[in-house]
Amino acid sequence: MYTPPHFAESDPQQILNLMRRHSFATVITHDGTAPFATHMPVLHHAEGGAHGTLITHMARANPQWRHFADGREVLVIFHGPHAYISPNWYETRPMVPTWNYATVHAYGVPRVIEDKNVLRMRLRELVDTFEVGQPQPYGDILPDDYIDKLSPGIVGLEIPITRLEAKFKLSQNRTPADKAGVITALEKSADQMERELAELMKHTGSSS
Repeated sequence: MYTPPHFAESDPQQILNLMRRHSFATVITHDGTAPFATHMPVLHHAEGGAHGTLITHMARANPQWRHFADGREVLVIFHGPHAYISPNWYETRPMVPTWNYATVHAYGVPRVIEDKNVLRMRLRELVDTFEVGQPQPYGDILPDDYIDKLSPGIVGLEIPITRLEAKFKLSQNRTPADKAGVITALEKSADQMERELAELMKHTGSSS
């Protein structure tokens, strides 16, 4: 990923927060002929790799999991908040429009979860994670035998992270006044993602 130094994010907590908050990720491989991508929820565990381990699964009918047999790295992209940035929000004139965003690229060699008990545990963890806040979390009523009956139709995956790249393009190359104008405009937006981007910008320093 092309990342000018002033947009590179190195704070482990900021990176982890984005991965956990925006956990519906894109898993990208190459089958020897063309790129292949699958979009799916991905959980992060702190242990297991240089930067932790990613946990996910995909349908067994999806041919992508067969790409993992060659031991190559896969790329998992976590897409954070993003928004169009109007020059009208800058104090400096003239300027051109741009796009602010935050993203994390995680790399690692995946391994298939062969152990039935481990797979069941990972599937329960996934359900429990996203059922938080429900009046009656659905994971509490899923019997093990039902999970075991359906699990042959999926492939569980663990991806120990070998390297991370994080790009937070958040107006660090603009003056403090320009950046403040962008934050103010985004905070007033009716779009939740734009307001989230404004909040992230508040915690990212300016290089000007």
